[in-house]
Amino acid sequence: MQYLFPPSTKITITGDLGSGKSAVARRLCELTGFEYFSTGRLQRQLAEELGVDTLTLNRLAEIDPTIDYRIDEAIKALGQSPGQYVVDSRLAWFFIPNSYKVYLTVEARTAAERIFGDLTRRGEQYQSIEEAMEKIAARKASENARYLRLYGADCENMANFDLVLDTTHRTVEEVCERILLSLSAALHLSEV
Repeated sequence: MQYLFPPSTKITITGDLGSGKSAVARRLCELTGFEYFSTGRLQRQLAEELGVDTLTLNRLAEIDPTIDYRIDEAIKALGQSPGQYVVDSRLAWFFIPNSYKVYLTVEARTAAERIFGDLTRRGEQYQSIEEAMEKIAARKASENARYLRLYGADCENMANFDLVLDTTHRTVEEVCERILLSLSAALHLSEV
């Protein structure tokens, strides 16, 4: 199934840590030809530059607004761009209000198992599933509190999103199919 999306279509993907946001975003780009942008990748690069893990970076961002500013400005620029993007970001839905906003959920243990088993996540290595669950919850709480305080962006209010989808028992392909069908319906597109 293929759709022709308008030239400046933006899909913003956010959600729970370990919900598959990056895998889904990358696959959506393969399916649509859209460009990919990941603030998680940018955040991990910043953490590496500073010699800290991602949880510590989030805690530093609570007292150093320049960390969030660097990330936020990159997202805002994408929103003004005429291109088609899939943006993998905790706050892109807020900074790109005209995007199609997707929130992916996942059960906590499944998220921890996914992250614990992903050796490509530099700065996010854990000794056990339980430690991963604890630190993932702490990171999410830190980010949500900071975003609410700084911007009034309530990441826990599902009414902010066009589509909320649980990925716990779905493949990346199934998730992408649901997103594209939902976006197509929202834009009143037909298959080509």
